[in-house]
This record gives sequence, C-alpha cells and structure tokens, in this order.
Amino acid sequence: MAGLIKREDIDEVRNRVDLREVVESYVTLKSAGIGSYKGLCPFHDERSPSFHIRPQLGTFHCFGCGESGDVIAFIQKMDHSSFTETVELLAARINYELHYEDGGPGPRREDYGKRQRLVDAHKVAEEFFRAQLATEEGSAGREFLAGRGFDPEVTAQFSVGYAPKGWDALLKHLRSKGFADDELKLTGMFSEGNRGIYDRFRGRVMWPIRDLSGATIGFGARKLYEDDQGPKYLNTPETSLYKKSQVLYGLDLAKKQISKNRQIVVVEGYTDVMACHLAGITTAVATCGTAFGTDHIKIARRLLQDDGTGGEVIFTFDGDAAGQKAALRAFEEDQRFIAQTYVCVEPSGADPCDLRLHRGDEAVRELIELKRPLFEFAIRAELKKFNLNTVEGRVQALRQTAPIVAQIKDSAIRPAYARELAGWLGMNNEDVNRSVGASIKRARLPKNADLQAPHPQPGEAEQAIPAAAFERPDHRDPVMRLERQALEVVIQQPQRLKDEQWQAFYEARFLAPAHSAVHDGVVAASSAGASATSWVEVIRDEVPEQLRSFVSELAVTSIPASDEHSLNRYCADIINGLIELQITHRKAELIGRLQRAEMAPEGEEYAQINRELMELEMRRRILRGT
Repeated sequence: MAGLIKREDIDEVRNRVDLREVVESYVTLKSAGIGSYKGLCPFHDERSPSFHIRPQLGTFHCFGCGESGDVIAFIQKMDHSSFTETVELLAARINYELHYEDGGPGPRREDYGKRQRLVDAHKVAEEFFRAQLATEEGSAGREFLAGRGFDPEVTAQFSVGYAPKGWDALLKHLRSKGFADDELKLTGMFSEGNRGIYDRFRGRVMWPIRDLSGATIGFGARKLYEDDQGPKYLNTPETSLYKKSQVLYGLDLAKKQISKNRQIVVVEGYTDVMACHLAGITTAVATCGTAFGTDHIKIARRLLQDDGTGGEVIFTFDGDAAGQKAALRAFEEDQRFIAQTYVCVEPSGADPCDLRLHRGDEAVRELIELKRPLFEFAIRAELKKFNLNTVEGRVQALRQTAPIVAQIKDSAIRPAYARELAGWLGMNNEDVNRSVGASIKRARLPKNADLQAPHPQPGEAEQAIPAAAFERPDHRDPVMRLERQALEVVIQQPQRLKDEQWQAFYEARFLAPAHSAVHDGVVAASSAGASATSWVEVIRDEVPEQLRSFVSELAVTSIPASDEHSLNRYCADIINGLIELQITHRKAELIGRLQRAEMAPEGEEYAQINRELMELEMRRRILRGT
C-alpha cells in the first residue's frame, strides 16, 4: 500500500482543478456577480438558489444548509468517496502524477479506491459489450436495433452493445484485466450460484447507464431470444454506484441542453431516448426501471435552474391504461416543480421510437410540440370516471377535481382552470370556485409546509450560523455590516488592497467575536504567505472549526459590482470605511479619556491627546477626500 499523498501534491490538485467545471457536472450555475456563480444546492432540496461558488478561490458555500468547502470536499460529499480516493480521481482528471510519503508511485491497481475500481470495471465491461455487438453472434442485437431504426453509426453514438449468451464471457474478460471476484460481486454485473459468480446479462442488447459526470455505473439490458426466461428488460440491481431512483438514462448526453433550453423531456425507454435525440429533442431522458420520483426531481430541478423564472418539464407516456396511470403518478409529483409541467400522450399508443420508425423525426417533434398542461390532463382523466349526464355524476366529479385545481401553484392560472372546469361540468362558476376554495383550505396542512416555505436567502437570519460560541452578528447594525463587508473583500479580493490598507486591516479591531476570529485567521494566513489558490483554505484552517463554514460563506457572498472599475471602487470604499470606523473608535476612546481625566489644559498629556485627535481627523478627511 502507498503512504499518504504528499501535501504539496494535494495543494497542486486543488489549485489546478476547475471548481466551476466540476460543479457544473452536477448543478446548473448562473452568474451571481463578478467571479461568482450560484445554483440550486445539490445537498438539499430547495426552490431558490442558495448554493454559491467562487472558482478563483476554489470555494463553495450553501446559504441554505451550510455545506461548504473546496473542490475535494465537494466531490467527497457528492460521490461519498474518501479523501484519498477523491484526490486520486481529481489527479487523474488533470493527468497529474501524485507522489506519496513512502516514495511510492501511488496505489497499485489492486489497491486502488473501491469506487474507482467499480467505475473502471464498468468502463471495461462497456467496451466489451460494444465489441461483442460487431461479432457474428452479435448480429441478433444488430438486427433488433436496425428494426428499431438504429444503424451502426447511431448505436456507436449511444454506446449500445451486446452481451453474449454464454455464462462467463464477461467474467473471464474482466478477470483477465486484473479484477478479482470479490470486486466483481459488488458491480451488479454478476449473479452468484453454488459454483461461484456468473454473468448476469446474457444474450441481450446492452445500454450503458451513466452518472452526471459521464461515468458508466450500470446497464440496462433487453432480451432477444425466446428461450430467455428473464424479464423483457433487466437492469443492474442496486449497488454502491447505481441507485435507480437517482439516475436517468441519457442525462449525461442531455444535461447541457437541459440547462440551455430550460426543458427536460421524460420518456419511458432507452430506445425512446435515442429516437428523441435523433429527432432533435436533445433534452430527453428516461428512468431506469422505476417511476419518476422525488430523487429524479431533485436532479432535474438543479439542471433546470428551477427557480420560478421559466422552464418546463414534459412527460411522454403511451396512450394505453398503463401510460395514463404513469401520467397521473407524475402529476402527484408536480408540486415539487416550479417549472410548468406538461404531458404528451400519443392517442394511437405509439411511443417516440415507434413514431420515428413509422412516421419520421417530424412526428416525434410534433408530439412534443402538442404537449398539454399536466393539470388539464389530470382533470380530464378524472372527469372520464363519472357520468356527467347526471346531477349526481357532476357533483361527484366536482368533488374529485376541485382538489386538483386547488393544487395549481400559479394564482393567475388557477381561476382560469376553475372556469374551464365549470364549463366541462356544465355548472356555474360560483359553485366551482366555492369547492376549489374549500379544497385550498383543506390542503394547508403541516405536511406540506416544506414545499411551500421558501428556503432562507443570503442575509436572512435563518441561514446557517456559526456555533453558539460565535453568535452571528446582526448585520442590520451598520458597524456589523461594515465589518462583514470588509472581511468579504479581504477574503475574495486580497490582491486589490494596497500596502497601507493591509496595514490598517492588520491593526483593525473587530467588535463581533466571529468577525474578530476570522480577522485573526486572515492575518495568520497572510503571515504564513498563503498563495492565491490556497488563500481561503488556509484561512479556514486558521479559524476555529465552527467558523470554517462561515469563512466559505464570506468567500462566495456576491459583491455588488458589475465590472472591474466598480469592483475596484467598491473594495476601496469598504476598506476605507473600515479604516474610518477604526478612527471613529479611537477618537471616542480619546474623547472619553479627556472627559474622565482631571488634567490641566496646559498639561502634556492633554496636549498629546489633542494632537492625536487632530491627526485622526486629518486621516478621516483624507479618506473622504475633503
């Protein structure tokens, strides 16, 4: 086993890896000021973006849940990997050779991080399956794919492969690449019997399922042969890598367009995703053997930047009873989105793959363009259950559909749907509005509070605070606010301070204990000669542990400046304001001494205090330019 990674190598990896590039593999970011970006937090579900990063400082902080740190901490939290595994992963990302304290070249292949070993095994398996699709036996897979309208170029584009019919073809291949059976058992690609492990996927077309970073973490398999007694579709079981409720097929291909177009199209199968992308619907994804649930919604919302400023979620379902049921399940989750939700149901029952095969790409695009609001679909589906030709049927239908209308978030749209419902039922608007109003009151239950209440925003008292020993200062107090702003400037823009400003900062006395502790951390980091790239991390290391999150918060809080000129002016004004605050403090002390002391006006001490007061006033006027 190799020893600890050398500290200088850890620092080099941290400095070289682009935090923004890494975070954007998981979260859609938008500008939050010069050098600052924000998005929906990947560590907790929220409606308004409170997750901020500042790439030049290599720091992230969430004002909602308090998570913070550098790029290493981010990957550790997202992938649940160890510190060493994370550094090795990031080093591989930038092709940087690590060195270890024992002089070794790093971990041997068989000693490599467990998660990375699983990822490597899936990568080798994907390459194996793709190669098998081109073999003589793989012709069955090629014929199936051709029958669905996918030629070899398309199958290569989506990395589709074929699993041979034998019991140990993949097993032998992975063993030959140095993987041990104990490792392979953890991949989900093998089943275990009395004689050991054997291939789980046999005689099937194989689709690689990837995470947001593009790493293959599982497979979806479609049977080809009549003598296959298994299910039509067989997916990787739950593993440490693959959680079906947290992955979407095609997301690695669609994520950029989802973020750009503020749209996600949810289809039902792997071939539907392929058909949509080929038809130009490049925001299409599919669930992997499970319904579109809460964890999927969290992923989609982060990519959509689902903050109430636009965006749409479109579900496509077959026109049969199962498709109708799936659409209504999606409706139940609608309230978790701020984006508008729609549904596309093809009356003939054709899925996007069938549509493309028989009617071409245009038919797929038309299906998406003819989307209907999910609320309308849900209401009409409910109305079909009742005989609207009778008074009893209409009353029962109103009782069932009024709660649906009551769930509409947009208060401008809700009355319009109430009027539509009145028309569909043949009832007057007052009766329908009364029923909808009653449903709204019943819906205001405590269990829904987490969906209705916005998360705290930067500056609000509810945001994550330092531990009790360092009570969060009240920034409504102008002095506390100026102290905080000065710390933000010094942490984020240290290169903009002149020597005399630095000297004044060193000598400054901060009144709030939390601010004072961070000030001391900055002074210590400066004295230690911390580099620009390690600046924030050194400060975090120098402050008490309970204030480290607070340092990250200060490092990512947006500075109100739109360009370099205004940024320079702002930084100068804040530091000068801090200096003037110190002058004010000192003047108050001196005046107090004069008032308390019983000294003769002609005495030396009296004259000395007055001279210092005059010097302080001159400094104050110079700062103000008067």
